[in-house]
Amino acid sequence: MRNILPILTVVATIVVLWYLAAVKLNSAWVYDQATRAGADMPAFSQVVSETMNQDRPVLPTPHQVGAELWKSTVGMAVTSKRSLVYHGWVTISATLLGFAIGTGLGVLLAVGIIHNRAMDMSVMPWAIASQTIPILAIAPMIIVVLNSLGLQGLVPKAIISAYLSFFPVVVGMVKGLRSPDQMQLDLLKTYNASAAGAFWKLRVPSSMPYLFASLKVGIAASLVGAIVGELPTGAVAGLGARLLSGSYYGQTVQIWAALFAAAIVAAGMVIVIGLIEKGTLRRMGMVR
Repeated sequence: MRNILPILTVVATIVVLWYLAAVKLNSAWVYDQATRAGADMPAFSQVVSETMNQDRPVLPTPHQVGAELWKSTVGMAVTSKRSLVYHGWVTISATLLGFAIGTGLGVLLAVGIIHNRAMDMSVMPWAIASQTIPILAIAPMIIVVLNSLGLQGLVPKAIISAYLSFFPVVVGMVKGLRSPDQMQLDLLKTYNASAAGAFWKLRVPSSMPYLFASLKVGIAASLVGAIVGELPTGAVAGLGARLLSGSYYGQTVQIWAALFAAAIVAAGMVIVIGLIEKGTLRRMGMVR
């Protein structure tokens, strides 16, 4: 209970501030309606009441977002084109494919960087420079180029996801593979261990905590890439498509529900990686 209380306090504070912000931002519509009708300015209690359940609020209230999430997940079939479960699975598919590509590429680059000085001096700066390009600028270019090559649907979104997820994996894995100190490496040399033996028996185990930390960042970045990849394509499925359709028709409640769904998906995938990390490190004797 002692551990839960601070969390509940923070959540309650956020909810209260959210309601206050909703009243402030949505009250302009209430006053405007009263002015148009030539009526007296409404009392504060009336303003609060009418800002809680507007059809198209500037800022939806927490209970509106919660109701929309419930209706779009539990309240309809998962195969429905209006279901967030359906749209979430489309985005998750691209996310996982892109994450797998980005992780594989990142690990391979990291291994090459620690074993080859030329790669360290050439590849690493380019990897850093690649992340300075705004993804919103490069995503349409990737979509257009891949469409010209006949690649559509899941693959372009997965490549954008891989573009965002490979960098944290590269950085984390390089740091992890270089984490053994010189004394440990010298000890292996005294045992006449080969370079491959030192890599598998020392460098790889030492890199595991760094790898899993970077994977947690990478999976969240991969989800962002998948959503961004859906925006310039005019996609009809996916969380990005729900955000687009909500913005087209001014459905702010739908937009916020899709944003919360994306956040829940990201948190869930990070938790899964955390559980895999705990099991892996326990088997390796690094945690109890």
